[in-house]
Amino acid sequence: MSELQRLQNWYRRQCNEDWEHSFGVKIDTLDNPGWMVKIDLTKTALEGKSFEPLSRGDSDADPDWIVCKLEAKQFVGYGGADNLGELLRTFLNWAES
Repeated sequence: MSELQRLQNWYRRQCNEDWEHSFGVKIDTLDNPGWMVKIDLTKTALEGKSFEPLSRGDSDADPDWIVCKLEAKQFVGYGGADNLGELLRTFLNWAES
């Protein structure tokens, strides 16, 4: 199953006629270039679950870079232009473990 299908499944499981009105998933581009992924964890089974921050590479010098962490009850991931799949995989592997 692709990362997009897995993310869709995770999102659908969170939707309860309340959660989706205040929380969700945001994927955006960065200007260095790259990707930003923010996934709300509030009122999910992941709220309060520990996550070991991940950092690899340098966004200024290396096109293959990634940073993932928890911040303000969100999973936040940043990565290079070719790293969107890895960002989603990192979240999903943690969420499904």
